[in-house]
Amino acid sequence: MSGLLVNELSVSHGAIAALRGISFSVQVGQLAAVIGSNGAGKTTLLRALSGLNKASSGSAQWNKSEILGARPDALVRRGISHVSEGKSVIPELSVRENLVLGGIWRSDKSDTNAAITEVVELFPILGQRMSQSANTLSGGERQMLAIGRALVSRPRLILLDEPSLGLAPIVIEQIFATLDQLRRKLGLTIVLVEQNAMSALEIADTGIIINLGEVVASGKASELINDPALRAAYLGY
Repeated sequence: MSGLLVNELSVSHGAIAALRGISFSVQVGQLAAVIGSNGAGKTTLLRALSGLNKASSGSAQWNKSEILGARPDALVRRGISHVSEGKSVIPELSVRENLVLGGIWRSDKSDTNAAITEVVELFPILGQRMSQSANTLSGGERQMLAIGRALVSRPRLILLDEPSLGLAPIVIEQIFATLDQLRRKLGLTIVLVEQNAMSALEIADTGIIINLGEVVASGKASELINDPALRAAYLGY
């Protein structure tokens, strides 16, 4: 199938098994929410898919081509962008400089300015902050910049790690609405790692619940939300 296909993916940190036989699929244009508590293995999953962590075994294919073992910059060239939790903005650089960096690995450098213009249309506040250092931005503005920088690379698959962490509820609502818009308008495939289970599942097509490095449930997001046993055990409401 086209899209993301993860099969029996395992990752170990020394003697600790962080992921054990993770399997799931996300079709092109879908948003998948990966839910789980701290330490469940969510961030490790994204880092393995983006080339930052080495997998112990298993496979992960994007549009029928293996991505495990590839360098992060090679994956960006193949249309895969990773927005790390709290680490995807360089605070000493200006907003514009951060956005320009999003196009550093692209072969078509001439399109970078056009991509930045599109990001500003999506996040108008960034247009007002172009010359400011990223460390002067609010938490929500930094998250917008992180997502915007990823978009400048013209991705087809975005891996997002905890975009709502530490943000005010109204900002979280705006960020999630933007993700939903990106998926619907641009046809992007999004893997969204979140502890904010309800908000993530509300905009997701599919959900994957991870506990202690294993998938304990997966399926249509709407069905996971309405499953009383899953809600009580893993979703926190």
